[in-house]
Amino acid sequence: MKKRGPVCLLIAVFLTSCCATADDLTYVSEFYSKVPQKLSTYSWYGNVRLLLFKIPQDTVFVQWLFTGSRGAGATCANTTVTVHIRAGAPPVINPLETQFSENAAFSLAHNFTLMLGSAGPNMTFFNLTNPAVGDWFIAAHLPKDDGKIEPKGFSSSCSYFFQPQMFVRRVIDMPVLEPGVPLQQTVSSPDKPAVLKVFIPAYTAELTLRLGGCRTENSTADSCPLVLTLGSAALTRTSPKTVNCSGQAECPARLHSPPWESWVRITVESLNSNLSISFQITAALTAGCKPKSGRLFGDFFSKFSGVNGTGLFSNATSNATLPVDSLLNSAPSGDSCLRSQPVFREDVDVVSVRFALINGPNISISSQAPTLISLNLNSGADSGGTLVLDLRLNQTSLTHGNATVVVCVSAGSPVLTLNESQSCTTAFSQGYSLRMNGTSPEAALHIPFPETALWYLTLHTVCPAHASECGKVSGTVLASSLLSACVNDCGTYGECRLLRSYGYLYAACTCKAGQRGWSCTDASEAQSYARQMLAALLLTLSNLMFIPPIVVAVYRYYIVEASVYLFTMFFSTFYHACDQPGVTVMCIMDYDTLQYCDFLGSVSSIWVTILCMARVKDIFKYMLFMLGTLVIAMSMQLDRRGMWNMLGPCLCAGLAMIAAWIYRGVQRRQCYPTTWKRWVFFLLPGIVSAVVGISLYVFAQTDENYLYTHSAWHILVASSVVFLLPPREKHKKPWGWSQEAICGYQICKNEREELYTVP
Repeated sequence: MKKRGPVCLLIAVFLTSCCATADDLTYVSEFYSKVPQKLSTYSWYGNVRLLLFKIPQDTVFVQWLFTGSRGAGATCANTTVTVHIRAGAPPVINPLETQFSENAAFSLAHNFTLMLGSAGPNMTFFNLTNPAVGDWFIAAHLPKDDGKIEPKGFSSSCSYFFQPQMFVRRVIDMPVLEPGVPLQQTVSSPDKPAVLKVFIPAYTAELTLRLGGCRTENSTADSCPLVLTLGSAALTRTSPKTVNCSGQAECPARLHSPPWESWVRITVESLNSNLSISFQITAALTAGCKPKSGRLFGDFFSKFSGVNGTGLFSNATSNATLPVDSLLNSAPSGDSCLRSQPVFREDVDVVSVRFALINGPNISISSQAPTLISLNLNSGADSGGTLVLDLRLNQTSLTHGNATVVVCVSAGSPVLTLNESQSCTTAFSQGYSLRMNGTSPEAALHIPFPETALWYLTLHTVCPAHASECGKVSGTVLASSLLSACVNDCGTYGECRLLRSYGYLYAACTCKAGQRGWSCTDASEAQSYARQMLAALLLTLSNLMFIPPIVVAVYRYYIVEASVYLFTMFFSTFYHACDQPGVTVMCIMDYDTLQYCDFLGSVSSIWVTILCMARVKDIFKYMLFMLGTLVIAMSMQLDRRGMWNMLGPCLCAGLAMIAAWIYRGVQRRQCYPTTWKRWVFFLLPGIVSAVVGISLYVFAQTDENYLYTHSAWHILVASSVVFLLPPREKHKKPWGWSQEAICGYQICKNEREELYTVP
């Protein structure tokens, strides 16, 4: 019943806000929902809850309902939930306001916040008219992580939840505007717009619309009180183009560099209420430059096979696809105004693609015609990585020293007219521009989470001024392009991790040693090498404090206990040596193995120490040693950081020790241990040392003081063992056999002699 409330509210608000429809269109509604997601505080992108919605084709209205809620209890404080939304790719966010890498090119996603208080769930509506079709990503997270390290289960944490729901309204019979064919339409009110679509083929330079012939109630109007909108809303820097046709008998609208191989939405709205207006609209497409056609697959297969038949790449089993542009000749002939380089796509791994030019990595550029390269990132699974472009100009090949190579990287459609003043902007996309010349021959571009589309790389040689003096300028550019999960694997102080949201895969960097940023390149709060070395030395050498407990245990003939302490010291030392960030790292085996053995040894040391203090018979003690260690190993495998992994053995062994002490005290009719010196000089210091160490471990550890508090934990726990280990039994000698063993051997000898006695 709790789930029906938000759903019914969303349906009611949706119907009241968009129930009016055009008379000649058929609308259908669809509802999508995700299960509530538990939110986390933000420290890196892995803390984000990423959700994917797909908006169907011909959707004219979408409404999201974002519901935030919190758990009940005194520990649940008021907080905020930050929601990021983006079309085509996961949102690029920066909640910590860190610095991106020098070559990063990005636009932060649209975001807003939800307040979670004691008044109940926060339900926020987000409406969007004429949304872009395809994938829409929603990311949500709590404020910045406070950096406190708490063992799992020792503190009562509050749970915050976030649930997105989406209602779409789409047209199933949207009219198609054919180029050159006039289409008659009618709008009756601002609530009933006319909606059309036109298809843009490849190599279209401009879309021109003409709206005219407006009539109202069988009379010709002098002007068209209409608003013409081109494109769909995607919440980016470039919005759909809007033209107010008031006061114009014929209203033209032009769209430069429209997106290729896609539909463009056209919406016509009336400015007058209760007035039916009919109009005529016509579309015209201006074809741009097209490259010359080449032979079919002969050139490609001859280059792919290679001279020795080894293939274009050494790995012949890779999954590679050839785009349609590979059928085109890369060299211009005659008066061709566009060069097109065929591209080979090689799928290397998850979120990892390598692009290679069929004719080699060198790109021929000229001032006569731009060079166009297409990168196919339209599979839907490529938006979770980073598009990396590296360009290097061959300075010796440039025929004019003052010439500049202008580069434009754009999605959807290319910019084919590049010069010093032309911006790298298409109809609905803001591209990224680069420049290379004789003094600066290299350029690089890193685009995190590139949107799902065909990306285009345009290169053109231009002169800063007096182009006539330059004449024909040519050159060569060495290009490298790939889609990588993380740039440079997040560097020395970062780790690239593959994340999953339902069936969608994406990658992000988690940083160490104070490094921050998208690719762990922000060193504003980075730890120095001296501090990294100090942390490594403190956390590893503090484990040497287990040497005194080992010596005391061996001297008092507790060989099994000494072996457990030695195991703990060894694996704790090398686990912390492997757990260090940056360059102060040494791993003798797998990290997960070292961590497991460290945790197992720590809890087992507590277990055997308390049981040793109980002073039970050896047969029962060693049985409990083995049984408890096996149970601890099982619990560590189930939940390594669980609260009961340490608390359970402590309670069980403590109860066994107290029961044994009470039994001895009742049997001897005096307090056990019997001497006050044992209590004052051994038990009380040991208990205080252990309690202080556990308190530091549970309540005081943070990311900043971890090297100090955790090293103190090592020292205090090891010191407590020295005080708490019971003294050697009186009948046992160090490094010798016990008297019981000698007596036992004597009895066996006497019994054997009796066997040979004849009565």
